[in-house]
Amino acid sequence: MRKSLVIVLLLAASFCFALERQPNADYHARRVALSKLAGPNGVFLVYAGMENDGPNAIYGFRQDENFYYLTGITEPGGAVLIVPETAAADGKPARPYTEVLFLPARNLTQEKWTGVKPGPDDPDVHEKTGFDRVVALDQIRSELFKVMPAQFATLYTNKTDETAAIKTWLQRTDSFPGFVRFEDGTSKIAEVRSHKDPGELALIKKAADATAAAHLAAMKAMKPGVTEHQIGALMVYEYESRGCERPAYESIVGSGFNSTVLHYSAGPKVINDGDIVVIDVGGEYSMYANDTTRTLPANGKFSARQREIYDIVLGAQQAAIQAFKSGYSKLGAFGGEGSLNDVAKEYINTHGKDVHGQPLGKYFIHGLSHRVGLNVHDPGPFDVALGPGEVFTIEPGIYIPEENLGVRIEDTFYVDQNGQLINLTATLPHTADDVEKAMKK
Repeated sequence: MRKSLVIVLLLAASFCFALERQPNADYHARRVALSKLAGPNGVFLVYAGMENDGPNAIYGFRQDENFYYLTGITEPGGAVLIVPETAAADGKPARPYTEVLFLPARNLTQEKWTGVKPGPDDPDVHEKTGFDRVVALDQIRSELFKVMPAQFATLYTNKTDETAAIKTWLQRTDSFPGFVRFEDGTSKIAEVRSHKDPGELALIKKAADATAAAHLAAMKAMKPGVTEHQIGALMVYEYESRGCERPAYESIVGSGFNSTVLHYSAGPKVINDGDIVVIDVGGEYSMYANDTTRTLPANGKFSARQREIYDIVLGAQQAAIQAFKSGYSKLGAFGGEGSLNDVAKEYINTHGKDVHGQPLGKYFIHGLSHRVGLNVHDPGPFDVALGPGEVFTIEPGIYIPEENLGVRIEDTFYVDQNGQLINLTATLPHTADDVEKAMKK
């Protein structure tokens, strides 16, 4: 009896998803949507990530984003096959939509070291994953021969360093039908990923709430004499204690001259009285990122020049927000019709001067926006109009090394079903006065 209970518990543990997971129907809907981009002779074969000794050794294994987006499965080593539905044509019969989940066979010896993993023969595998067909990973060859639509078919894969090794092995062992053309399918997956469903928005909002709490804690803790690293470490504690599993990106806490270095990492430098401090820190909640930046005066009070530049950056952000029109505005890092970037840069160029009397536009040295989702720089086009379900940053900045003065203000936004722009970190202080008030003990 006791032995049977242990076995039952182990099987149950094999599908205990550690992250907050959406319903199986959501992942199925994404797979169906992706299948419509395959064309009549195309199929998708998307691989899971593989465990390795790289960054995963620090933060633990993180699933390949595209595989996770399509399956919600966090374990390494699987694959998903997606075959589109086609109508009868040219004497060929109709073909139904088909999807198959491949999982590695369980290795009980290895599981003593790595923990229990799901397997294709688990009794609850269909209920837990939402797939009607779940087979062993080594059956990819036979399954492909069943469903490949024709010779000269296109097999879309997610080409990464990890999956390239798997694909090479499968080709070498004749695991694919002949005359198959391989294509990188990540741009097609990105097209589906660029529109977030309500479940994704809920997870992104939880990442934003945890990140906002971390920024408020940094405002309370900021004072001359603390180090950049101490502020960064405090913020990691704050958002992870609220459910985030890891940083969404490497924390940026830069004071003084370091505030002008875009991707400066939090370091051992002591923050001095009179410094300005750029804090670009975000947490990741159930694989979904948030990206938020605030700029603080180290001593709790902006100098006149710091406040001037801060107000210009905030004005540029507000100008972009006010200019946004669903179905028209674009991320447009290189300008053009509907470009929010152009709006922000024009504002910066027409407000304030540097110490030489020149416009400040040349000190805005990065794009205004990027998409946010399963990656802090989520994939997707920059040159298409933004609409409902899209999530992105608005983050103008001015960086003047000559003055040891950098300011960036960044929030993550989404477009709701009515086309309204919603700030996910609206609760954080935005104006210079509100920042100073929040920093008071």
